[in-house]
Amino acid sequence: MRKSHPIRRVVLAGAATVSGIVLLLSLKPATDPASAAAGGAVPPVAAQSPQGGAQAAGSGTITGDAAQTQYGTVQVRLTVANGKITQAEAVQAPKGGQSDQVTANAVPKLNQAAVTAQSANIDAVSGATYTSAGYKESLQSAIDKAKASGGSSQGSGSQGSGSQGSGSQGSGSQGSGAAQARTVTGGVAQTQYGPVQVRITVSGGKITKAEAVQTPKGGQSDQVTANAVPKLNQAAVAAGSADIDAVSGATYTSAGYKESLQSALDQAGG
Repeated sequence: MRKSHPIRRVVLAGAATVSGIVLLLSLKPATDPASAAAGGAVPPVAAQSPQGGAQAAGSGTITGDAAQTQYGTVQVRLTVANGKITQAEAVQAPKGGQSDQVTANAVPKLNQAAVTAQSANIDAVSGATYTSAGYKESLQSAIDKAKASGGSSQGSGSQGSGSQGSGSQGSGSQGSGAAQARTVTGGVAQTQYGPVQVRITVSGGKITKAEAVQTPKGGQSDQVTANAVPKLNQAAVAAGSADIDAVSGATYTSAGYKESLQSALDQAGG
């Protein structure tokens, strides 16, 4: 009986040791997966937060600049949600006579094309060449404004004090990059029939709008100007330079227009 007690103690001590080891091993795996799961749950939440903020930006209504065409003014307004064009509409379009029919046919197609393309890279509507060109010009202006409003630095300087300033035009357009619109007026070009002066709007390094602020007036010049200037304006935007053709029957006006246009481009930095 005396020899059996030490053996029992050894057996009991061994069993207790084994039980303790098993208990420790059983607790450790339960703790690690829990901590791993907790660590893995944080990144998705953090990743979702900035996405929600980005989607909230870039929403609202933006109206583009009015584009002058041979048959009247065209101006486009966009509704943008989450950075996408959801609606396009012409708030101004040529009116009167045959223009009413052309506008009624062309504008709905242009509106739909703008939403589909999500850009100003849309086809002209057959039979409405001038209206389509004016629509695209105003549409591009609205898109540029929508992009500019997305950044704080671009929003403040798009058409503020730098529009006619002496030194801010060059540095503003070249330093900040795309989508910062500004207006530059060229020098006055003297022609045989009167002065010609051109003003352009530049955005993203491209001419988005051109207009003549001074043109020959009086007598036959009124008719020549009314016919030639809208064509020269459109040609300047299309070419993006002063390398444009003269309008037939308006040689002097065309030459003065090109001279003043080149002056405006030089001021804008080329």
